[in-house]
Amino acid sequence: MIFTKRTGVSYAPLLIFLFIAGSAWAQTQQPEVQLSLPDAVEQGLLTFERIKAKQNYYHASMALSRNARNEYLPNVIASAQQSYGTVNGQFGPAAAIGVLGLSSAGPPFGTESWNSAFGAMYILNTNWEVFSFGRLKSRIALADAQVRQDSADLLQEQFQHSVRVASAYLNLLVAQRFVRNAQSNLSRAEVVRQNVRARVLSGLNPGVDSSLANADASRARISLVDMQNNVLQSSQDLAVLLNTTATTFQLDTTFLDRIPSEFQTTADISDNPQSKFFAARINQAQRAATVARRSIMPGLTLFGIYQARGSGFQYNYTPQFPERYSQSYTDGVSPDRHNYVAGFSIFWNLLSPLRVKQQARAQEFVAEGYRNEYNLINTQLQNQLLVSDQRISNSLRSAREVPLQFQAASDAYLQKSVLYKNGLTNLPDLQLAMYALNRAELDRSVAFINVWQALLLKAAATGDFDLFINQAR
Repeated sequence: MIFTKRTGVSYAPLLIFLFIAGSAWAQTQQPEVQLSLPDAVEQGLLTFERIKAKQNYYHASMALSRNARNEYLPNVIASAQQSYGTVNGQFGPAAAIGVLGLSSAGPPFGTESWNSAFGAMYILNTNWEVFSFGRLKSRIALADAQVRQDSADLLQEQFQHSVRVASAYLNLLVAQRFVRNAQSNLSRAEVVRQNVRARVLSGLNPGVDSSLANADASRARISLVDMQNNVLQSSQDLAVLLNTTATTFQLDTTFLDRIPSEFQTTADISDNPQSKFFAARINQAQRAATVARRSIMPGLTLFGIYQARGSGFQYNYTPQFPERYSQSYTDGVSPDRHNYVAGFSIFWNLLSPLRVKQQARAQEFVAEGYRNEYNLINTQLQNQLLVSDQRISNSLRSAREVPLQFQAASDAYLQKSVLYKNGLTNLPDLQLAMYALNRAELDRSVAFINVWQALLLKAAATGDFDLFINQAR
């Protein structure tokens, strides 16, 4: 409670009124966005961050697959070295551990020598593993399997997100219609309250009727607020799936008045993107086990080395003729000795089978685990398909029954209203008729949407989203 220091007058009611009025004005000023269901699905697929992430993962695996094929290329190493230093040699063993050592070559002198000249070494080294007994091929197959898995994961995420957006769209549509129903119910409650008040003031009805009518009107207002809150939550859910800020969506209300015409599809559960993703995981794990087993195989490598050396020290440089060297740069870096080596080698780590045996077994267990999950998701999809067919049947029966219910409830409410105005019935009977009409309006609002939701459930089970979206257009 807020008071002024001088008079003690409370301004709290005025502030509350201004706050409520400002909030209502802000809501009325919030722009509306017209959005059809196909447009919502398309926008969600283009803007949802998780789908973008899966696309990047897919592109990364594509790059790694191309890189795996590059393993077939030979290694070609070129080296050029030019240096300046001494060739002060000495007989005897030596080892440099953890530090860079010198590789000086020259005749040993009886005393220390600091004669220095330029030198150079040019090397071209190539080696090519021409036959790996399936090791490289298995790595390429593993990389391709990873591409298929990431591609299936992307398609699965797109499919599931399409279903989520469509479901959120239909939920928001029902929530908005419930607000309209709540407003209609409030209007009826206000009319009843005014009629009751008039009859109570004229002495035709007891005062308790006025209290009951006021309670009904208050309950109708509370119900309207609850429905508005439900719209806010449903709008937020849809906005998150569309990667946008919460706003007022103006949706396609024709879903409330029509039902799909086609409920059959030729798609099989095995075509469901979720099922394909789990199948791709099994294949990837099997390829990984193959890579582990093939890693014990030997490799056949061709190699070739060409080397050229230059030195400022002459070939007859000895302790007896220490002056036979040149400090000229060109004399030192010009190659005057050439060597080459070519051949092939085969290598095989004899203990590698002991190291990779458990790795292969681990991947086999992983593949079996993925197979268990694959069987589980297929069972769930089969049950979901059976439930969706039953829900379609039940929803169609409800959709055919709802118009009869609404018409009967409307007639009953009209009759009770006329009878009450003429003093021929009591307020509880009128309230029951009003409750029945309100319930009939709610059932009518969700009857056709339930059919669309059941069709969406079947599309999610079979993986045929076109069965739903084509009719939604």
